[in-house]
Amino acid sequence: MIGYIGLGVGIIAAVALGYLIGRIPRTKKEEEIIASAQEEAERLKRERILEARQEIQEMREEFEARTKRREEELARMEERILQREDRLGKKSTYLERIEDSLRADEEELQRLKEEGERLLAEEKAQLARISGWTEKEAQEHLLKLVETESQRFFSRKVEEVERRAKEEAQQRAARILATAVQRYAGEYIEENAVSSVPLPSEEFKGRIIGREGRNIRTFEALTGVELLVDDTPEMVVLSSFHPLRREVARLALTRLIEDGRIHPAQIEEKVQRAKARLADQIREEGRKAAFDLGLDLHPELTALLGRLKYRTSYGQNQLAHSVEVAWIAKMIAEELGIDAVSAKRAGLLHDIGKAVDHEVEGPHALIGADLARRYGEKSVVVHAIAAHHEDVDPESVLDVIIQAADTLSAARPGARHETFERYIQRLKDLEALCRSFPAVQEAYALQAGREVRVMVHPDRASDEVAAKLAYDIARAIEEELNYPGEIKVNVIRQTQFTQSAK
Repeated sequence: MIGYIGLGVGIIAAVALGYLIGRIPRTKKEEEIIASAQEEAERLKRERILEARQEIQEMREEFEARTKRREEELARMEERILQREDRLGKKSTYLERIEDSLRADEEELQRLKEEGERLLAEEKAQLARISGWTEKEAQEHLLKLVETESQRFFSRKVEEVERRAKEEAQQRAARILATAVQRYAGEYIEENAVSSVPLPSEEFKGRIIGREGRNIRTFEALTGVELLVDDTPEMVVLSSFHPLRREVARLALTRLIEDGRIHPAQIEEKVQRAKARLADQIREEGRKAAFDLGLDLHPELTALLGRLKYRTSYGQNQLAHSVEVAWIAKMIAEELGIDAVSAKRAGLLHDIGKAVDHEVEGPHALIGADLARRYGEKSVVVHAIAAHHEDVDPESVLDVIIQAADTLSAARPGARHETFERYIQRLKDLEALCRSFPAVQEAYALQAGREVRVMVHPDRASDEVAAKLAYDIARAIEEELNYPGEIKVNVIRQTQFTQSAK
């Protein structure tokens, strides 16, 4: 196309140039220029014509190539269509054969079904003739057999599920308790019934005794504590099973020794100041325990809680025990997904009744529950306090958690101790209780009273009686004895035959 345009432009230019040249008078030089221009125009015209022809040829070749490619593509498409038609024809033939086969199978199945129904009817008739039962009677008999077998099967399944559930529950409970005990690393606390007070010199012993013993008599009368002055160098001993009195006496005597003036009037003043100071210490101990647990208690409950600092049970400090129970109860509650704050409050206050049980009659659990109710604790916390020794029946999971935490804190090794005489008497009482049963031959307390092994007369007790005896002994121990933790009852029945070979 461009070649055609160039050719046209060249021709027009040549004609115009020839026309102009023909009309203008020319000199020789001009004629030479004109001739040269005409030659150049002819040359350009030939070049343009040649380029146009070449371009036309290229366009023709390109068009022919495109046409050929299109024809080849159409041929391939036609071949694919023919192949697809061939495949569809084969599939149609195959489907027709399958349809014929299915029709034949359906006819055969119908024939077999009719044959089966005929044979089943013949078998039923033959069974009825042989057994003498009608079809309905046979169905009822089979249903009874199936029902009986199903009952046995499901009974075994139910027993298996119950057994597995108990095992899993025991494992989970043991894991929760073990986790709570491991997470709480409390100290073992032991308390004594005496306190020692150091003296600057031996001459203070004479001052403490006073003229004709008036100072020591005044001191003992005001404090209710026995003051022992013996040969121990530079030391006197305060003896009392009442921790509060012993602490008042220790504070007062320490102040008297620091002051140096020891006479009845001064003793009375120091004792009064010691009581006031101890009251402040008690409130501070209660506030500290509540603060460590992140609890906000009524001021009266805080003061009563602090008094437990100077109260012991089997040598275990009651305030430390209450804090420990609170932590263990919190951990168990978190494991079970219930309110951990209520568990801490109930655990901390569960023995609050021991702070006033010498002033109020009744079990300390019920006294503590009444105090907690009086000072605004929630009903669930109050009931957990009342139920931790089963003075009332447990009603919630929190009640059981406090019981478990209290037992864990009291029963772990080293938490409590008792006098040797009381320990021996407890073991003797345990063995005597077991021997009181007629079929028992001998009983032995083991593992510091945590287990009792009972030997029975084999001729008086069968295996079933021995199993019942273990239950009866365990219940009798629960009802008649006081003991920390739990006691395992192990009943053994053994029959032995001996002969001599001569």
